[in-house]
Amino acid sequence: MSQAEAVGPAGVGRSRNPLWTFGILRSELTTTLRRWRTLALLGVLAAVPVLIGIAVRIETSDGSPAGPGGGGGPAFLSQVTNNGLFLVFAALSVTLPVFLPMAVGVIAGDSIAGEAGAGTLRYLLVAPAGRTRLLLAKYASTLAFCLVATVVVAASALAVGALLFPVGEVTTISGTQIDFGEGLLRAGLIAVAVAASLIGFAALGLFISTLTGSGIAAMAATVGVLITVQILDSIPQLSGMHPYLFPHYWLSFADLLRDPVYWDDVVKNLGLQGLYAAVFGSAAWARFTARDITA
Repeated sequence: MSQAEAVGPAGVGRSRNPLWTFGILRSELTTTLRRWRTLALLGVLAAVPVLIGIAVRIETSDGSPAGPGGGGGPAFLSQVTNNGLFLVFAALSVTLPVFLPMAVGVIAGDSIAGEAGAGTLRYLLVAPAGRTRLLLAKYASTLAFCLVATVVVAASALAVGALLFPVGEVTTISGTQIDFGEGLLRAGLIAVAVAASLIGFAALGLFISTLTGSGIAAMAATVGVLITVQILDSIPQLSGMHPYLFPHYWLSFADLLRDPVYWDDVVKNLGLQGLYAAVFGSAAWARFTARDITA
């Protein structure tokens, strides 16, 4: 009796267990977050706020303001010396356009193609998971990485900011002041908004991953699409298409630091990410369910 035949009858019984889907999801989350590559990516992301904080501390050691002329550099950077909590906002504004999506591109691009390249994809499908549930588990684990990566950046920035700079009442973009507790809540809300900004790109990476059997090729293609779209979004002559590009509203999280909060661009960003997730998630499903799995 072959291994597939031996697994077959047991698989039929196990497929009726409603907890099986959660087992697949738990397995994917554990596998993704425990990989050395994932830990290395998280380490690099955690180091970015440390480097920013040290650089600002050194630059302002003589009492001069941060940034060229006191106002240059990334958004919120000039406020870091007055309140270490602003290092969270500065770090997220630095990592969101490049570092965070590139890390997500690596995870999403490798999700299906990496399994196919390693020859393990067909063995995953022998289990009573089904292609749809396996694809959903892969996407869910990628979204979990988006949240974990964002929290790592925010937590690292908060720790470094509190260590190197004073903390206290937060001056909003509108010029009003809120207490430190509300500032922390705003920081948490911003971290969630940043993580949500990546769900459309994660779906795009998952779709690309279903098109090839090479994890490296899928990762490179996903990152290549990111760079291309970022370039298109920076060309003024193409302003008509900018609102439809997935990174266009990424930095709208800054509006969460207004008093009162300005929600328009934040909602547009979430809607656009949901649209990309629906389109490319459906495309990934159509491709993966019709694909001939040979590896």
